Amino acid sequence: MNIAHILLVEDNEGDILLTLEAFEECKVKTEISVVKNGQEALDFLFKRGAFTEVKKPDLILLDINLPIYNGHEVLQQIKASKGLKKIPVIMLTTSSSQKDIDDAYSNHCNSYVIKPIAISEFLNAILKIEEFWLELTIFSK
Repeated sequence: MNIAHILLVEDNEGDILLTLEAFEECKVKTEISVVKNGQEALDFLFKRGAFTEVKKPDLILLDINLPIYNGHEVLQQIKASKGLKKIPVIMLTTSSSQKDIDDAYSNHCNSYVIKPIAISEFLNAILKIEEFWLELTIFSK
């Protein structure tokens, strides 16, 4: 994989900036697209509206608490789509609710990561995501 294309679905500006900063430190070159609600995520993934020319992501980082459609609703549509279901989806969220965790895995998320509160721990979590999902893992095309 030359450049990994990541779709970040996140509505919190601080978390967006931290995530982008963390990926700048990664070994793997990345191109990151950011959308801020569930509707934009679905439009991006299904190439609708302003997103007709976007590149299909190699990895999706998906928050649960999103406007319009929440992360669970977005995840369900991703995994129900023949063209999208193979894209790894990491739920990257503040929710430690067992129901959210169970629902995410029931809907076939590939990983569930609770966002650490401390900035250094958050940056470290992103670097570990990069290490596993972009350096070690082989993707289906």
